[in-house]
Amino acid sequence: MIVPLLALIAASIPANAEPLRLAFLGVRLQNDNAAFEPTTDAERNRMTTTGEQFTDALAASGGYQIVPLTDDIRSKLVHGQPAGQCGGCEADYGKALKADRVAWIMVQKVSNLILNMNVYIVDPASDKYTFVKSVDIRGNTDQSWSRSLAYLLNNYFFERKA
Repeated sequence: MIVPLLALIAASIPANAEPLRLAFLGVRLQNDNAAFEPTTDAERNRMTTTGEQFTDALAASGGYQIVPLTDDIRSKLVHGQPAGQCGGCEADYGKALKADRVAWIMVQKVSNLILNMNVYIVDPASDKYTFVKSVDIRGNTDQSWSRSLAYLLNNYFFERKA
């Protein structure tokens, strides 16, 4: 699954393009039924692997250089409002990191059968979204999360440069 994705990515990037510096703020799970179905260790692991899958695919494309987060920004993400709900902090983080783009992923869990994966990318210079896309997930498994992100990247993200 990953090899065809990387081949598609490589074919879509011009050979002499300067990679965009991208700061990835992570994956967040919005568990709509946490009182009845608390977030599991498996879901926490999926958030980590989904983030790695995302940054690995973008870095492998040659079109993006992943910018590491500072400890200060990591702390703000953990202790402050989440990305996407912080009134534009994402662009501020991108400016502080000298990033050309800032990205984050939010997975909404309605139930173990119905989930939704959302990818957001902002241009810190303009504070405008350059990419917003969502895919529905049926089933809460490692494979369903991975395939959903691969589908989103293959069919939407790399078709349109962010």
